[in-house]
Amino acid sequence: MALKLASRLMTYTSTTRENMTVKFEATLKEDILARDSTTGLNGRIPTFHGYSASGNVTARYVYANFGTYHDFDDLLKANVSLEGKIALVKYGGIFRGLKVKRAQELGMVGLVVYSDPQADGDITEANGYKPYPEGPARNPSAVERGSVQFLTISPGDPTTPGYASTPGCPRQNPNHSIPSIPSLPISFKDAIPLLKALNGHGPEASDFNAHWQGGGLGHKGVDYNIGPSPENAVLNLYNEQEYVTTPIWNVIGVIKGSIPDEVVIMGNHRDAWIAGGAGDPNSGSAALNEVIRSFGYAMKAGWKPLRTIVFASWDGEEYGLIGSTEWVEENLTWLSNSIVAYLNVDMATSGHHFTAQASPLLKKAIYEATGLVLSPNQTVKGQTVLDVWGGKISTMGSGSDFTAFQDFAGIASLDYGFRSRAGDAIYQYHSNYDSFDWMNRYGDPNWTYHVAAAKVWSLTAAYLAEKPVLGLNATDYANGLATYLTSAKEKAATGFSFKSLDAAIAKLRKAAVAFDAYTASLTAQLDENLPWWHWWKKIRLFFKIRTANGKYKNLERKFLHQDGLDGRNWFKHVVFAPGLWTGYSGVTFPGLVESLESGNLDNAKSKASGLTTGTKRLQTSQPRPLFGLKSNGFCLQVFSPSRLYDF
Repeated sequence: MALKLASRLMTYTSTTRENMTVKFEATLKEDILARDSTTGLNGRIPTFHGYSASGNVTARYVYANFGTYHDFDDLLKANVSLEGKIALVKYGGIFRGLKVKRAQELGMVGLVVYSDPQADGDITEANGYKPYPEGPARNPSAVERGSVQFLTISPGDPTTPGYASTPGCPRQNPNHSIPSIPSLPISFKDAIPLLKALNGHGPEASDFNAHWQGGGLGHKGVDYNIGPSPENAVLNLYNEQEYVTTPIWNVIGVIKGSIPDEVVIMGNHRDAWIAGGAGDPNSGSAALNEVIRSFGYAMKAGWKPLRTIVFASWDGEEYGLIGSTEWVEENLTWLSNSIVAYLNVDMATSGHHFTAQASPLLKKAIYEATGLVLSPNQTVKGQTVLDVWGGKISTMGSGSDFTAFQDFAGIASLDYGFRSRAGDAIYQYHSNYDSFDWMNRYGDPNWTYHVAAAKVWSLTAAYLAEKPVLGLNATDYANGLATYLTSAKEKAATGFSFKSLDAAIAKLRKAAVAFDAYTASLTAQLDENLPWWHWWKKIRLFFKIRTANGKYKNLERKFLHQDGLDGRNWFKHVVFAPGLWTGYSGVTFPGLVESLESGNLDNAKSKASGLTTGTKRLQTSQPRPLFGLKSNGFCLQVFSPSRLYDF
């Protein structure tokens, strides 16, 4: 890990290098608020970026919008000089570490990132809203801390990519996944003088495309000129961090079920960038504690789950998903053989709008759970979380502890929570103002969304742990693949053929529909009141269900490719990965899509062929089918290397 020792950010004016005068020095601190006791704690965390490089650089600087790959590309096309400069960018659009990565690749020497009110919609001071704590708008001194590790290359301990970080293990040079240039996060209050100093220098953001429009500090006199800053106006960025190898602690609890090799894991991280962390992560930690407490009461009453349930409190998430990633890497064999699903809640509550991202296998489970929980929003009496939410599920990206489970181990995962949206009070993400006082005043004053989150989580786990036939759905997965392929086609050049892959997915869907119908028939047979002398029918039904559950459990694993994605081989899943230049948001069929986007058609054809072969393998008898059908019924494989049993 990298621990902050010191930092400084200031602008100089000079006529010569020897005659430099400080024009402005950023505070690099957040205001202590009388109405929020958390903000004055002695143990509050400095403003810094985890894994930022140490450095002391002085250079002219350039405003680079959100610092996305396309933003920097726009500047290059406009002949804006970047090499040797410091970038000043807004938070948003992509993961912060990728902003640093692209600046570094272009020869820039540092990066400064701030939170622009543009991200806050209508809830801004410019629109008459008072800032926190007097109102719901962003506090001008709020600073978003965070890691700048290159999460789309590999998460976890950057010195042990792909294997567990344990005492005495070999360690690699981490430069493949952490920056070599310094960076700092600042508030928009500290950013205003830097931005205003660029007024009149270089093109304006209004000269660029629509993505560059909408900056939220115009009322403060900011014109959003690009720069570079004049030769006599330079920025000094000083950042000193200590790099250490230090222990972290995951806390793991287990409720043993009747079936030891079918396991549901529930996880939340407990580390935070600030002393408060009421939303991130403590709303999720509170929900996890409530779930554990509730299950504990059930156990005292004599309950034992059908499947084992594991509770995980992860450490080191904020630095780069370290605790969960290293645990998955260390326990990969057991996880691959046993885990049914991983259920992640990072922030249970930071607003009032339910959102979910999940493997399609878990669509049925999350619908079942949200349909049973009353929404705290009772504008329509009796409406459930599902009614208000509407059921939209996003694809898995990265940014939380589900990453290693879904993208490395091939375990069906979901992540959900109540988030802020347009019209909500601004969530003070990764700042000292993510506090109990903010949550009690604006985030969830009646704490009803916390309760709803815990209920949804516990019911999802119970649904997966208690149903004899696993509550997964192969048809939803096949439908998802078809949707993802439609999206991939939009990236392809005219004439690129998807015919074989289209046909393979269509055949997989047909097999999946039949298999789901078969498992539904197994559930129906459980309700039959068989007489005791038909004991062999009960045993036969048990083995049928065990075999079917094994196929459901292993479906996600069938889409792992051990060589990994090109250029980032830690990511093994061929269907899901974080976008190479986005980070948080997911991309589907990543190898295929990235090849199409880069114009490498030969590689795209190879990826499409591999996907076709892999999808076909799920339906055929060799080497191990997911679904096997005979004309007179189902042919279900018990996983033996030499025998195929018909039941």
